[in-house]
Amino acid sequence: MDNELKVRYSDSELEEFKQLILEKIENAEKQLHLIESAFRNDSDNGTDDTAPTFKAFDEGSQVMSKETSSQLAIRQEKFIRDLKNALIRIENKTYGICRVTKKLINKERLKLVPHATLSIEAKNMQ
Repeated sequence: MDNELKVRYSDSELEEFKQLILEKIENAEKQLHLIESAFRNDSDNGTDDTAPTFKAFDEGSQVMSKETSSQLAIRQEKFIRDLKNALIRIENKTYGICRVTKKLINKERLKLVPHATLSIEAKNMQ
């Protein structure tokens, strides 16, 4: 069945996307946890016994890294929120439908950007 004729993805396709998104959420939450613990300096990352150059780099970049960690954490939280919103669209069976053109978003695009709400066509119009 051609994408032009399909109104929405089938339940089995939606289930595939759901599994992909759940996996991405799990990985994103692990990343967020790592970023947050680096930000809080919860764990000494064992720089004592690594090369002195790395230690110097590590100490010199602590201020910048706190700022960067904060920005990364914010981006990661937004990514997780977007993925969770995609799960809601899967439940509503509206997942993969472009919010501008109302056509199905290309399956390959959704595999790469599973939280996409715009088709390439709509994105190019922006």
